[in-house]
Amino acid sequence: MADRIQHLRKSKGISQEELADKVGVSRQAVSKWESEQSTPDIEKVILLSNFLM
Repeated sequence: MADRIQHLRKSKGISQEELADKVGVSRQAVSKWESEQSTPDIEKVILLSNFLM
């Protein structure tokens, strides 16, 4: 999941901070998702999929 989030974010040309703003989390949370230190909860996964797809 971490690689997918990062790939989709970069393919859209948006920063971690922009993505964080769109899904209502901190930039650090996005960084942790992308580095496999944590995973988003289901509500955030839905928001991510709506925004990134």
